[in-house]
Amino acid sequence: MSDPADDLIPSVFARDCASRGVLTNVTGKWGGLALAALHDGSYRFNALRRRVDGVSEKMLAQTLQALERDGLVRREVQATIPPRVEYSLTPLGARAAAKLKELIDLLEGEIGQVRAARAEYDRDHAAGVR
Repeated sequence: MSDPADDLIPSVFARDCASRGVLTNVTGKWGGLALAALHDGSYRFNALRRRVDGVSEKMLAQTLQALERDGLVRREVQATIPPRVEYSLTPLGARAAAKLKELIDLLEGEIGQVRAARAEYDRDHAAGVR
């Protein structure tokens, strides 16, 4: 039997929509960075952890599990001793990562403007101006 919520039009603005959970996983602190890193190619777990500087082993494992569940990341276990596990993007994950990469490129390219805006904000708020 299907869930009545499956018949609703997807909208991240609706509290119970599954797309909101996926968006949260993709745009969370570590999800976006993991997807962007995997956009460059497949990684073994520890190499991905080094690439995504600052993420704990536990948080990366949880993040990858959520992204795998959402169909964005593929986990491939190779029958070697010890077992070798590689993570890569699914076609959907590659499309999402490409959009994230565009956003990352935009923000990195405009970081000077961001710094100037922050300085102006901090200066105005330190002076009590709103």
